[in-house]
Amino acid sequence: MKEMKAFNEKRAEIYWWLSSLFAKELTESELEHYKSVEIRSFLAGLGENETLKPAIDKLVDALNRSQNRDDEQLELAADFCDLFLKSDKYAALPYASLYIGDTGLLNGQPAKDMETLMAEHGVGVSADLNEPADHIAIKLDFLGNLIIRSNETQNSEEFESSFLEQKQFIEKYLLTWIPRFQAKCTEFDKFGFYASVATLLVAFCKLDLEYLSGE
Repeated sequence: MKEMKAFNEKRAEIYWWLSSLFAKELTESELEHYKSVEIRSFLAGLGENETLKPAIDKLVDALNRSQNRDDEQLELAADFCDLFLKSDKYAALPYASLYIGDTGLLNGQPAKDMETLMAEHGVGVSADLNEPADHIAIKLDFLGNLIIRSNETQNSEEFESSFLEQKQFIEKYLLTWIPRFQAKCTEFDKFGFYASVATLLVAFCKLDLEYLSGE
């Protein structure tokens, strides 16, 4: 169980990392950190998995090309704004309610369901993220917390129960809509950084689902 708990920590870190990329624009220092050996090694490690490799290759390519932009931080911030903060007609707004539930209404039933689930687990939203509960960054942050909390279990039965809970969350609260979200990112993110992140998210969720299912 010790090895599984260590692996849980890595899974949570990946979900939290993905959450941070959808939560806000990268700062100058954060973008600079992506050029470091530490981050590049982390990405290379993920890319060793055949399922994740295509998305990681595209992400690394986008990071490399970003260095040739006139002002890479401002350009990437503009990409974030155009894709996630503007009109849904030409963007990929990161809210589950726009893809499922009440016929595409912002802050619809999926947001209310997520609020209820978070309250049941006593998990709050960061004050820095003033968004409805069905925002992708909030969902991924919650999943990371769910994974870490499972490490507090004392026996194999509780651990298996926590795996089932995580599996059901990915199936119900993520994979019901993030493939469509990813398709919109790919359609409207011409530069490709956030499109590659969305593609990685879908691939990682599917891979994680296999792990949780014991496949």
